[in-house]
Order: sequence, then structure tokens, then C-alpha cells
Amino acid sequence: MGKKLFVGNLSFDTTDQDLRGFFTTVGKCVSATVLMDRATGRSRGFGFVEMETDDEALRAITQLNDQELQGRRISVSEARERGAAPPPRSPGFSRPFGSESSPSRGRSFGPDLPPSRPKFRKEGGSRRGLRGRKRSL
Repeated sequence: MGKKLFVGNLSFDTTDQDLRGFFTTVGKCVSATVLMDRATGRSRGFGFVEMETDDEALRAITQLNDQELQGRRISVSEARERGAAPPPRSPGFSRPFGSESSPSRGRSFGPDLPPSRPKFRKEGGSRRGLRGRKRSL
């Protein structure tokens, strides 16, 4: 169990001190940070808390998850490193079109074209030339 915890569904009025005070009820809180939006300066609704030991982090997850803080039920879980894989999805979930594992290589329909054939170029020249040929037939 890691020492760093992710805290979600925070009120936009929650400050670092509020978060630190809430987590000190279960153990020693080393740091508490509420992430702020750069453009507006308002809270983004989530933050990170670092507990001193793994036992305190586990206690914080079990006791404070789904508890109310400033009128909102917060979610507390172990923080993942940036770029880590998301948790596995349910078996009924299908991947969206364009994912790397899809056999159509990003297209949702139609056969794969051979690489030697141009994609959008039509033979016969310009549109005007094609219309003229159709009229003469």
C-alpha cells in the first residue's frame, strides 16, 4: 500500500488546511494538496494527501472513503503514478473505434485499402472535365 492517497469529489471551497485537518483524525498527515485550475484559480475538485506510514494510509482509505467533508461525499483511494494503466474494465465494455487493438486501424467501417492506391484522388482529372465527358456520351 502506498503512502500517497487520491481524494476525489471535493467541494470547490475545500482548502489544503481543511483536507489536512480531516486526514489528521486517522493518522499523521505529511502533506495535503488540493489541485487548483490555472485559468480560474478555483479548486478542480480533487487532491492528494500523503500519510506518514502505509498503515495510516490504509486506515485513511477504510475509514474516510465515502465520508462527508463540507457537504460532499469524498472518495479516498491509493494514488497511481502518472501514465499508469487504468483499472480493468467490466467484461461487457467494448473499446471505442480507433483504438490500437482494433483490426480496422482507426476506421470504423470499410475495407483496408492497399498502400499503393491513392486515397482521395479520382482518375480522369478535374470535375469539370468529368462533367464534359458525361455530356458527350
